[in-house]
This record gives sequence, C-alpha cells and structure tokens, in this order.
Amino acid sequence: MAERNAHFTGQKSLFCLFLVTAILFMLSWFFVWRSTGRPHFIDHSLLPNSKIFATIDNDNPEPRIQSDIGPSIGNAEDEVEAPPKKNLAECNPNKVFLKVFMYDLPPEFHFELLGWKAEGESVWPDIRKKVPDYPSGLNLQHSIEYWLTLDLLYSEFADSLSGHSAIRVHNASEADVVFVPFFSSISYNRYSRVKPHEKGSKNKLLQENLVKFLTTQEEWKRSGGRDHIIVAHHPNSLLDARMKLWPAMFILADFGRYPPNIANVDKDIIAPYKHVIKNFVNDLSDFDSRPTLLYFKGAIYRKDGGFVRQELFYLLKDEKNVHFSFGSAQRDGINKAAQGMHSSKFCLNIAGDTPSSNRLFDAIASHCVPVIISDDVELPYEDVLDYSEFCIFVRTSDALKGKFLINLIKSIGRDEWNRMWKRLKEVENFFEFQYPSKEGDAVQMIWQTVARKVPAIRMKVHKSKRFSHWNGSRERGPRSLPLPRNFW
Repeated sequence: MAERNAHFTGQKSLFCLFLVTAILFMLSWFFVWRSTGRPHFIDHSLLPNSKIFATIDNDNPEPRIQSDIGPSIGNAEDEVEAPPKKNLAECNPNKVFLKVFMYDLPPEFHFELLGWKAEGESVWPDIRKKVPDYPSGLNLQHSIEYWLTLDLLYSEFADSLSGHSAIRVHNASEADVVFVPFFSSISYNRYSRVKPHEKGSKNKLLQENLVKFLTTQEEWKRSGGRDHIIVAHHPNSLLDARMKLWPAMFILADFGRYPPNIANVDKDIIAPYKHVIKNFVNDLSDFDSRPTLLYFKGAIYRKDGGFVRQELFYLLKDEKNVHFSFGSAQRDGINKAAQGMHSSKFCLNIAGDTPSSNRLFDAIASHCVPVIISDDVELPYEDVLDYSEFCIFVRTSDALKGKFLINLIKSIGRDEWNRMWKRLKEVENFFEFQYPSKEGDAVQMIWQTVARKVPAIRMKVHKSKRFSHWNGSRERGPRSLPLPRNFW
C-alpha cells in the first residue's frame, strides 16, 4: 500500500512539473510577441501576396512594398529614426494606392502635341508652375489621357494624396500596371491628315513608333503587354496600332469600332467623356420649372447604328413640349444646348455612329434625366454604379413603336422624376475631370476601375508563364510566347 502511494505521489509531482514548465514556456512566447509587436513565428511565405497595392503608414508616409516571398525586411530594433516627412495620407493612415509605372516617353507623344516645348532634356512640363492647356471645344470630350497623366505627375510632389487612388512608381517591378502616356485622341484630331510634302500623317508615324518602342521594352515582354494601359478614347484614335497592341488594357469610350477579340468588356475599361457644357451650379429647378418634357439637339442623320435618330425625329418632331432639332458645336451651339438641357426634364441620348455619345454626360451635368436609346452601349464603372437610379433605358425596337416613347416619358410623374433628379446631383462628381483631381471624381473612379482589373490581369500573366521555362532548351530560360487571338 505504501509503495502504491509513493508511486502515485511521484506521478503527481511529474505532472505538476510538466504543467509549470508548459505555463512558463507559453508566458515566455507571449512576452516575446508583445515586445516585437508582431508574431515573427508566423511563416509569411504562406500568406497571400499583398504586392498589388502600396499602403501608407502614419510613421512612414512612403509606399510600403511587401515582398512576395516573406515579411518586410528589418526589425523594430534595427529601424533608424527618419527625419519628419510630409504626411501623404492625413485623412486615412491605411490608404491603399494603385501603383503605376509610367514610361518617360519623348514629349512628341504627349504634351508636345498640345504645343508645349521641352527645355533641355526635360520630358515633362513642370506642372507646379504651369499646366499646358488642352484644346477647347469638342476636343476636350476625349481628353482622358491628359487628365490621367497629370494625376500621375501630381502624385510625385503633392503634399497630400488624400482622396487619390494611384501613385507613380519608378521601378516597374513594384508596379501593378504600366501606363502609356500617348495622347492618342488629340493626335488623331490634329495630326491625322497627310500634308502635301509628307508620305504619311504624323498621327500614323507616332503610332508606328509607339509600337516599336513598346514591343521592345522588358516591361512589355514580361507580361506580353497585358498589364499595360493605353488610352484610345476617340473612336478613331490608335487605328493603326490597336491590332498590334491588343493585349493591353484599352481605356475607351465604347466598343463600337473594335472587334471583340481586340477590345471587350472583360479586359478593357470604359471611361466617361468630359462633358463640354458647363455644370448647372446652384440648380434650384424642379419638375414644374423645366418646361420642356423631352430634349434632343445634335446631328440627326448618322450612319451605322445612328439611323434611329432620324426615325425618332419623324416620330417626335410634332409632339407637344418636345424639342428635337439639328445642332452642332458651331455658332454658340454648346451654350444653346446647355440652356436647352437646363430647362428640360428628360434628355435623349441616342446611339450615333458609335453606341456612346458625349450627350449623356452633358445631360448628367445639367441634371436632365437621361433617356438612353442605345442597345450596345457600355457605361463607365457600371460594376459599382447603378445607372437605372438616374437614367431611363429604352430598347431601340420599343422606341420606334408609334407612341411608345412619348407615352413612357409622360407616365413618369413628379415624385419619380424628383428622385432621379436628386440622384443625378449625387453622382455628377463621378464624371468630372479636373486638375488637381479630387476624391470621387472621374480620374479617381477610372483608377479604381483599373485596380479592380489587376487581380484578373495578374492571373492571366501567371497562367501564360506555366510552360515558358520548358519550351526548348532549359538553358534559354523564360521567353515570351505568342498570344492566341482568343486569349481574352
């Protein structure tokens, strides 16, 4: 009996010793964790890659890039106190930025097209002193690349980037996307005509040189061009180069003049036009103070899908409180259109030569409820914005049925119109281009749309490399593979 008690007492002592040792071991790890501020025993190589975006800390206002394969380099005790720097994210210390590498293309591809002359070896104008003006009038509606380029340049010296979505980085390996600063729309508008002493237009020559430049760059070869952003907002811009640069992400007005294997909604982005009429500031109008029920002023006889305009003209021209007339930007046409939209309840946006039209964004700026008749239209950032809250969509086949359209418009009462009118005023900032750009405007909305495409781009780039190491001799290393026509 005594032997059994002694054996039991020995077991109990061993158990107590083991328990005390375990508790001390756990406490020691807890104090180590508390002292370092993070659990270093976690294998960060197993965590998801967080390189897609750069973040800004309170203590470090520079972009913090996390490695693909492990934790950030350096421990807390190794850090040296840095001199105070400007706070780039004063409103949001954990601000996430899209990282954009922008080629330093020669000025002939961008600001020189606006009449700016470079000094010395400078590639970019000093926009802190003066921003080169973009041509006014209808040229402005396709000026998207101008505003995006300005925004990237601004990100390099701004005291605060609060509200901004993208920053320029100078190391392509850190970038999420690569931006090509070619002002393709103004190149088409101003330089597409062949002069008497020239064999080809300046616009065509610039496109040829652009293709030669891009396809020889390591950045292009690394991804096959899939992570490159090229703006071709004017429907006739980049006509010669688009077939060769098709793997890139295009920023377009619509897909009207592109075959689906060159441009499509899966890989490309639709950006708004810059409206050409003035904003309706201090709009105190209401349902009763806008006498015109339905308004349209513009080109009536169009080709391709624009035939519906002339058909609707004959259906609506004699309707009461409907204004449907020919108009152009000449002879004060823009101001007259602004006055008409400001005094109308509904504004027609009808397909023309292409599915989209600047008229939609003029209507939004006028708080005139858009009536969209364009079956193939694609709209900016529709993945996050519900246009049915402030627009009316009508199928072309229905619009051409006798009294269908006018009866539909007349059936919309004061309360419903007021709701849509208020929503227009809430979303109008999403379609504003300005410098410096501001939170929630068109420039920032476009960058955010690009950011939402980045994971899909990265997945396609990674998939394209699956067999690249094993084609031919292993000593050759990775090489670029030809892209199939139906890759996207």
